[in-house]
Amino acid sequence: MELEAAREVLLDAAEREFYEKGYQAVSMADLRGASGVALKQIYRNFPGKEALVVAMLDRRDDAWMGALSSRVELEVEPAARVGAVFDWLGWWLSGAGHRGCAWVNAYGELGAQSPEVTAAVRRHKDRFREYLGEIVGAAGGGEATARAVFLLAEGAMVAAGIAGSVECVPAAKEAALRLLEPV
Repeated sequence: MELEAAREVLLDAAEREFYEKGYQAVSMADLRGASGVALKQIYRNFPGKEALVVAMLDRRDDAWMGALSSRVELEVEPAARVGAVFDWLGWWLSGAGHRGCAWVNAYGELGAQSPEVTAAVRRHKDRFREYLGEIVGAAGGGEATARAVFLLAEGAMVAAGIAGSVECVPAAKEAALRLLEPV
């Protein structure tokens, strides 16, 4: 298997395994078995598990943000775009096998001992916060409103992951839209 193809197969397996079982529970040998990529090729692509986790989180960030923005861009009205964030989150959070936010999970398991994982988590959260800032700003909300909408979205993700239910998402959406209403 060529190096780049092996990298993608390995990242796919890593995303599945880490998300289903946890970052610390999955060994490089487990990833070799799940991916079919030889250990030698794994280490040619990634010097260690931490580098693999960071690459997987960064790749997942691109896919996650792409899917979110594709849904949001279907809406024409600026406030509807804010609401669409929560609609998409509700859809995503209700997916089969959902175990909460991959970045929160990674931070909880590895953040204390890995500055690189912490940086990957922060990149994702910063990117999401900035994206929300753009769409909230277009809907007439200021920085404080954008921060509040970000906290509502993050809170909904954590609450849904813990509860195993998306019941909190409509309430978060309603609160976010109320923040956009004129005073």
